[in-house]
Amino acid sequence: MELSGKKAVELVFAALSRHGLLLKQDKSIPSVVGLVTGESLRTSWWSHPKSHLIFSVLTRLADDPRVLLVKLLDRKDTIVHSTLWPALLAVGSAREQWQTQGLSTSAADLLKRIDRGNTEVRSSGVVAKELQLRLLATAHEVHTDVGRHELLLESWPAWSDRVGCKPLKSSADGRQILEQATIGLGAPLKALPWAGAIQDLRSATIGARQR
Repeated sequence: MELSGKKAVELVFAALSRHGLLLKQDKSIPSVVGLVTGESLRTSWWSHPKSHLIFSVLTRLADDPRVLLVKLLDRKDTIVHSTLWPALLAVGSAREQWQTQGLSTSAADLLKRIDRGNTEVRSSGVVAKELQLRLLATAHEVHTDVGRHELLLESWPAWSDRVGCKPLKSSADGRQILEQATIGLGAPLKALPWAGAIQDLRSATIGARQR
């Protein structure tokens, strides 16, 4: 049965409310594209016959106050429901070693600009993506007057003030909640940005002690 725009949005929001997380697109893990098409796409959804419907649903999600888009699972766009925001905020704002170790000079400079004020900072390219992948800032895409795609990046404190979200007291508790949601979605824990990074840091610490 063909999904109407309204039914497609309801279907996606029901899944998002149930899991707390959804990928935008993935071949095996529940995603917006998979729910709307009923298929496991291996190519871009832009070429799919339901691309207009997918775009409409994604636009509705982007505009919904219960939704935040971050690069959380497997370095991909992940839609996070507001029920998980306190956990995400605790993790993102912690500035732990897995977030800061090895950060490029350009990304560190951009982060300082973001931290200095309560306004969003426009950026693009690999530097902006580096901060997103480490959950060091929130970001949303805008279209410029010249037709380019750029990101507006915002610090976690500024974002939390704007949306009225308070973090959990412990980033460890935040990671645990997000890990539980990841397992519930059917995604591997190694898809989370801190999973491999923390293991690498532990290995390096043990190696240093043994030397």
